[in-house]
Amino acid sequence: MGLATFCLWMPTTKLPWIEPAMIKHYHIVNGPNLNLLGTREPEKYGQSSFEAHLEAMRTAFPEVEIGYHQSNVEGELIDHLHAIGFESAGIVINAGGYTHTSVALRDAIAAISSPVVEVHITNVYAREEFRRTSLLSPVCLGVICGLGLEGYAAGLRALILREGDS
Repeated sequence: MGLATFCLWMPTTKLPWIEPAMIKHYHIVNGPNLNLLGTREPEKYGQSSFEAHLEAMRTAFPEVEIGYHQSNVEGELIDHLHAIGFESAGIVINAGGYTHTSVALRDAIAAISSPVVEVHITNVYAREEFRRTSLLSPVCLGVICGLGLEGYAAGLRALILREGDS
Protein backbone atom coordinates (compact mmCIF):
# COMPACT_ATOMS: atom_id res chain seq x y z
CA MET A 1 0.00 0.00 0.00
CA GLY A 2 1.53 3.31 -1.07
CA LEU A 3 1.79 6.39 1.13
CA ALA A 4 -0.99 8.25 -0.64
CA THR A 5 -3.30 5.24 -0.36
CA PHE A 6 -2.58 4.90 3.34
CA CYS A 7 -3.21 8.58 3.96
CA LEU A 8 -6.61 8.50 2.32
CA TRP A 9 -8.00 5.29 3.81
CA MET A 10 -10.89 5.79 6.17
CA PRO A 11 -14.30 4.14 6.60
CA THR A 12 -16.86 5.60 4.25
CA THR A 13 -19.87 5.44 6.55
CA LYS A 14 -20.78 7.65 9.49
CA LEU A 15 -19.68 6.20 12.78
CA PRO A 16 -22.81 5.77 14.95
CA TRP A 17 -20.98 5.88 18.29
CA ILE A 18 -19.66 9.39 17.72
CA GLU A 19 -21.93 11.98 19.33
CA PRO A 20 -22.13 15.41 17.62
CA ALA A 21 -20.51 17.05 20.67
CA MET A 22 -17.54 14.68 20.30
CA ILE A 23 -16.88 15.57 16.69
CA LYS A 24 -13.66 17.55 16.26
CA HIS A 25 -13.62 20.50 13.88
CA TYR A 26 -10.70 20.86 11.46
CA HIS A 27 -10.23 23.50 8.80
CA ILE A 28 -8.66 23.81 5.38
CA VAL A 29 -7.53 27.27 4.31
CA ASN A 30 -6.51 27.91 0.71
CA GLY A 31 -4.82 31.05 -0.54
CA PRO A 32 -4.56 32.83 -3.87
CA ASN A 33 -5.35 31.15 -7.17
CA LEU A 34 -6.44 27.89 -5.54
CA ASN A 35 -10.02 28.75 -6.49
CA LEU A 36 -8.89 27.89 -10.04
CA LEU A 37 -8.00 24.26 -9.31
CA GLY A 38 -9.24 22.05 -12.10
CA THR A 39 -8.71 24.74 -14.73
CA ARG A 40 -5.37 26.34 -13.77
CA GLU A 41 -2.37 24.50 -15.21
CA PRO A 42 -3.97 21.04 -14.94
CA GLU A 43 -0.65 19.38 -15.80
CA LYS A 44 0.70 20.70 -12.46
CA TYR A 45 -2.39 20.92 -10.29
CA GLY A 46 -4.71 18.25 -11.70
CA GLN A 47 -8.14 18.45 -13.26
CA SER A 48 -10.27 18.18 -10.12
CA SER A 49 -11.79 21.25 -8.50
CA PHE A 50 -11.04 21.67 -4.83
CA GLU A 51 -14.75 21.53 -4.03
CA ALA A 52 -14.97 18.01 -5.54
CA HIS A 53 -11.89 16.95 -3.59
CA LEU A 54 -13.31 18.46 -0.38
CA GLU A 55 -16.49 16.39 -0.70
CA ALA A 56 -14.36 13.25 -1.14
CA MET A 57 -12.38 14.18 1.97
CA ARG A 58 -15.55 14.71 3.99
CA THR A 59 -16.67 11.23 2.96
CA ALA A 60 -13.27 9.72 3.77
CA PHE A 61 -13.12 11.36 7.22
CA PRO A 62 -16.64 10.92 8.64
CA GLU A 63 -15.48 11.22 12.25
CA VAL A 64 -14.54 14.90 11.89
CA GLU A 65 -16.09 18.06 10.54
CA ILE A 66 -14.04 19.84 7.88
CA GLY A 67 -14.52 23.58 7.39
CA TYR A 68 -13.17 25.29 4.28
CA HIS A 69 -12.17 28.82 3.35
CA GLN A 70 -10.44 30.18 0.26
CA SER A 71 -9.41 33.75 -0.46
CA ASN A 72 -7.14 35.58 -2.84
CA VAL A 73 -6.81 38.40 -0.28
CA GLU A 74 -4.07 38.23 2.35
CA GLY A 75 -6.02 40.14 5.00
CA GLU A 76 -9.06 37.86 4.62
CA LEU A 77 -6.84 34.82 5.18
CA ILE A 78 -5.41 36.41 8.32
CA ASP A 79 -8.87 37.35 9.62
CA HIS A 80 -10.08 33.80 9.02
CA LEU A 81 -7.10 32.29 10.87
CA HIS A 82 -7.84 34.62 13.79
CA ALA A 83 -11.50 33.52 13.76
CA ILE A 84 -10.82 29.75 13.78
CA GLY A 85 -7.33 29.52 15.23
CA PHE A 86 -8.23 29.22 18.90
CA GLU A 87 -11.02 26.63 18.58
CA SER A 88 -10.08 24.45 15.61
CA ALA A 89 -8.55 21.04 16.38
CA GLY A 90 -6.16 21.74 13.50
CA ILE A 91 -5.71 23.67 10.28
CA VAL A 92 -4.35 22.56 6.92
CA ILE A 93 -3.16 25.60 4.97
CA ASN A 94 -2.02 26.06 1.40
CA ALA A 95 -1.14 29.72 1.30
CA GLY A 96 -0.15 29.59 -2.36
CA GLY A 97 2.24 32.38 -3.32
CA TYR A 98 1.83 34.03 0.11
CA THR A 99 3.92 31.16 1.49
CA HIS A 100 7.04 32.83 0.13
CA THR A 101 6.19 36.47 0.81
CA SER A 102 3.83 37.03 3.73
CA VAL A 103 5.34 37.88 7.09
CA ALA A 104 1.83 38.90 8.21
CA LEU A 105 0.42 35.44 7.44
CA ARG A 106 3.37 33.84 9.25
CA ASP A 107 2.70 36.04 12.28
CA ALA A 108 -1.01 35.11 12.22
CA ILE A 109 -0.14 31.40 12.31
CA ALA A 110 2.35 31.99 15.13
CA ALA A 111 -0.32 33.90 17.10
CA ILE A 112 -2.98 31.17 17.11
CA SER A 113 -3.06 28.07 19.29
CA SER A 114 -4.40 25.56 16.75
CA PRO A 115 -1.74 23.37 15.14
CA VAL A 116 -1.18 24.14 11.45
CA VAL A 117 0.13 21.88 8.67
CA GLU A 118 1.43 23.60 5.54
CA VAL A 119 0.51 21.85 2.28
CA HIS A 120 1.59 22.38 -1.33
CA ILE A 121 0.09 20.45 -4.23
CA THR A 122 3.31 20.43 -6.22
CA ASN A 123 6.84 19.62 -5.11
CA VAL A 124 8.10 23.13 -4.44
CA TYR A 125 11.69 21.85 -4.44
CA ALA A 126 11.34 20.77 -8.08
CA ARG A 127 10.16 24.22 -9.15
CA GLU A 128 11.58 27.75 -9.27
CA GLU A 129 14.17 28.69 -6.67
CA PHE A 130 11.95 31.31 -4.98
CA ARG A 131 9.34 28.63 -4.17
CA ARG A 132 11.85 26.75 -2.01
CA THR A 133 11.67 29.33 0.77
CA SER A 134 8.65 29.26 3.05
CA LEU A 135 8.09 31.96 5.63
CA LEU A 136 5.35 29.78 7.16
CA SER A 137 7.21 26.50 7.73
CA PRO A 138 9.00 27.58 10.93
CA VAL A 139 5.67 28.21 12.67
CA CYS A 140 3.84 25.15 11.31
CA LEU A 141 3.67 21.67 12.80
CA GLY A 142 4.81 20.16 9.50
CA VAL A 143 4.99 20.57 5.73
CA ILE A 144 3.64 18.28 2.99
CA CYS A 145 4.42 18.91 -0.67
CA GLY A 146 4.30 17.11 -3.97
CA LEU A 147 1.44 14.67 -3.25
CA GLY A 148 -1.14 16.53 -5.30
CA LEU A 149 -4.53 17.05 -3.68
CA GLU A 150 -3.84 13.96 -1.57
CA GLY A 151 -1.49 16.13 0.49
CA TYR A 152 -4.52 17.73 2.14
CA ALA A 153 -5.70 14.31 3.37
CA ALA A 154 -2.19 13.53 4.60
CA GLY A 155 -2.14 16.80 6.53
CA LEU A 156 -5.57 16.18 8.01
CA ARG A 157 -4.61 12.61 8.93
CA ALA A 158 -1.49 13.89 10.73
CA LEU A 159 -3.57 16.39 12.71
CA ILE A 160 -6.17 13.76 13.65
CA LEU A 161 -3.49 11.30 14.78
CA ARG A 162 -1.77 14.05 16.77
CA GLU A 163 -5.05 14.97 18.47
CA GLY A 164 -5.60 11.30 19.32
CA ASP A 165 -2.19 11.13 20.98
CA SER A 166 -2.84 14.12 23.24
